[in-house]
Amino acid sequence: MPAAPASSTALAARVGRARLGVSLMFFTNGVLYSALLPRYPEIKRALDLSDTAFGLTVVAFPAGAIAAAAAGASLIRRFGAPRVTAVGSVLLAVAMGVAGVSGTVALLFAALVLGGVLDAVVDAAQNVHGIAVERLTGRSIINSLHAIWSLGAASGGVIGAAAAAADVAIGLQMVVNGVVWAAVALLAARLSRLPHGARPDAGAASAGDPAGDPATTTDGAERARPAARRAAYRLLVPLVLLAVCGTLLEDVANNWVVLLLGRETAAPAVVAGLGLTVVLVSQFVGRLLGDPMTDRWGRGAVARAGGLLVAGGLVPVVAGASYPFVLLGFALMGFGSATLVPAAFAAADRVPGLPVGTGVALTGWLMRLGFLATSPLVGVLSDATTLRTAMVVPLVAGLVAAVLAERTRRRDRVT
Repeated sequence: MPAAPASSTALAARVGRARLGVSLMFFTNGVLYSALLPRYPEIKRALDLSDTAFGLTVVAFPAGAIAAAAAGASLIRRFGAPRVTAVGSVLLAVAMGVAGVSGTVALLFAALVLGGVLDAVVDAAQNVHGIAVERLTGRSIINSLHAIWSLGAASGGVIGAAAAAADVAIGLQMVVNGVVWAAVALLAARLSRLPHGARPDAGAASAGDPAGDPATTTDGAERARPAARRAAYRLLVPLVLLAVCGTLLEDVANNWVVLLLGRETAAPAVVAGLGLTVVLVSQFVGRLLGDPMTDRWGRGAVARAGGLLVAGGLVPVVAGASYPFVLLGFALMGFGSATLVPAAFAAADRVPGLPVGTGVALTGWLMRLGFLATSPLVGVLSDATTLRTAMVVPLVAGLVAAVLAERTRRRDRVT
């Protein structure tokens, strides 16, 4: 009898280490690529690139990520998510180091393509493993993991900006950055090992196999019956759309918020410049609070409320309100969008009838495709009307997200 509490304490300690490890995975993934972004102007000047040539060059990273498709799923099933994350992060560090020292456009483009491929694979693996750790903790952690990723991305930006201010060579900065965070990634993989007997990549069980028999969850889709696969993909579609809605809102924040505040409101330049920061900070806070809210009200209910909050926040933006109300509206958009992508990943991992990692990998891949359409759509609508009117696009995305989240919530209650 006395051994039981000790065993329970040891298990809790192992789970705690696993959570620390997966948190380091997310932070490392955020910092590795973003440390290069503040140096882009210098790279552009050094390579004597026009704006068009530069734009076509840096699109290599998202293009590589899209080209990776669902490759991460088979790698996760074969080698395990922690190992895929560790090796992928080390290779990503190498790719970013090559990008930093590249003296030609061709080498920079190739390094960014490879970086995008690796980033997509690592992203799928860390989300799969994060959800596996979430199961062991018995409470939601996926939102805070995405908040940690945001913190890592912000830290990478600070590293790059500080290095630029100190006149540190880009290549030296990226090589040192890569060595440090590659070491952290290896440590993270070791810490994130799950307790003995726990399924390390416990994705959703296959249809007709609620216990998650490895014969049906790890051998690939080819061993599932075609009808079960079709049913699984039908369940996955609304989750992909929910993730697309989330990334659409992030893309609008990145590309249009500052422009709208500066061009279509009377906001001072310094206030307009803070528009993106307002969205990102509110999204970060929303992700930190997302886990306790999810534990209390459920993932679907929180995502539904988030979508409605996004739509409500954008009403004053579209309606032509003054800049303080516009800023408040964008803050609500950031807070409301915080849990949409994590919720989609968590639900995709639980879709029955798909092999381990497939739901997360497919959702991440198709989600990235949304980036290709968002800004062109907003731009076309803005040219035809006004940029304020074009903000109806993210407003509708919020409403669509709320509907999709409600449908998912009702389906989960029935099943």
